Amino acid sequence: MRMVDVIDAKRNGKTLTDDQLQFFVDGVVDGSIPDYQISALLMAIYFQGMTSEEQTSLTMKMMHSGEHLDLSKIPGIKVDKHSTGGVGDKVSLPLAAMVAATGIPVPMISGRGLGHTGGTLDKLEAIPGFKVEISEQDFINQVAKEKLAIVGATGEVAPADKKIYGLRDVTDTVDSIPLIASSIMSKKIASGTDALVIDVKTGAGAFMKTLDQSRALANALVGIGKKAGLQCMAVISDMNQPLGNKVGNSLEIEESIDVLKGKGPHDLTDLVLTLGSYMVVMGGKAKTPEEARQLLEQTIANGTALDRFKAMVIAQGGDPRVIDDYTVMPQAKYHIPYRAKRDGVLSKLSADEVGTASMLLGGGRQQASDQLDYSVGIELHHKLGDEVKAGDTLLTIYSNQEEIPAVEKLLDESIEISDHYDKPELIHEIIE
Repeated sequence: MRMVDVIDAKRNGKTLTDDQLQFFVDGVVDGSIPDYQISALLMAIYFQGMTSEEQTSLTMKMMHSGEHLDLSKIPGIKVDKHSTGGVGDKVSLPLAAMVAATGIPVPMISGRGLGHTGGTLDKLEAIPGFKVEISEQDFINQVAKEKLAIVGATGEVAPADKKIYGLRDVTDTVDSIPLIASSIMSKKIASGTDALVIDVKTGAGAFMKTLDQSRALANALVGIGKKAGLQCMAVISDMNQPLGNKVGNSLEIEESIDVLKGKGPHDLTDLVLTLGSYMVVMGGKAKTPEEARQLLEQTIANGTALDRFKAMVIAQGGDPRVIDDYTVMPQAKYHIPYRAKRDGVLSKLSADEVGTASMLLGGGRQQASDQLDYSVGIELHHKLGDEVKAGDTLLTIYSNQEEIPAVEKLLDESIEISDHYDKPELIHEIIE
């Protein structure tokens, strides 16, 4: 078989066979296919797309290109969650603890942030001593005992995806739905869970800007999951503004713990309960999402969700004082108010630009080697649709520099106040 024939077939709109996809993935992993031919096939897929069968076949071959985590020694139905990424999206932290408190094991393998989208592992590392890199055996033992662990990838999971992802970035083929879906699902299936809930973001601060794009991606992800034997469903949620009120690593840990104490912002709490309800149903602890939501609300009211989070912090070497004393985490030197310029209704609060502002403060990475400042970030005091007066503090900038003209200029461009604006929906669609 020749790679040029595989490229030719897809370029001309043909469906690639299992053998052709296996040849491609093998060549990516062993280096026998050069980057320029990999890139050519990625571009052909970008323009010609893939059938659902092709997407599933590519996903499974990418998954089998590396290690597969065996979680069979953990009793019960293992349930995980994935998000396509957003600003202020700390959902995994309170969500995992609440679901674990119902008795469902939650083995969560998460990633780091790059650009304006924060990573779950980076947030957790704001807790002094917290270790996100633990052995596979320790991971399994911790989930079996505590029902919960959030870690970085153990071993070499889906190495084909790592190579393909890097080339997608430099060939402008990142937003190909078949390539996004196979990338996400190859890693999630390799993680060994039984069920998966996917939070697909939509809007200005999301990877998929329109509802149609988000719906297509959600359907592709769920379709692959079900064909691979996973229980799988998706929620399409809004990312036209940051989720919750806090953006930045220490700040997002604070807000996550606030949710577990019943004091979290409404939008974040609502999304956590929505996603968690489906996880609890999939985990066999409730028959309907409504019943599951009540169970999750009870874990907040009786303190068991907060206990699960604290148990995870202790098990992974973190300082448990963080539960009651947020100042054990790094704290910014300056709290700088950003004020409304006029009376009216907040009509634009661009999520990606707020995220970029936090990155410029040091809270995110412009490249993978950048060191993070866990203390910096932005706290929102108003959300879209809120009435404000000139001079009101719209947000507070947490900075270790007193002068931040670039950040303030960016916020000037990303915030608008108008005479009228309707509050956006948080949950757009449920795809089962």
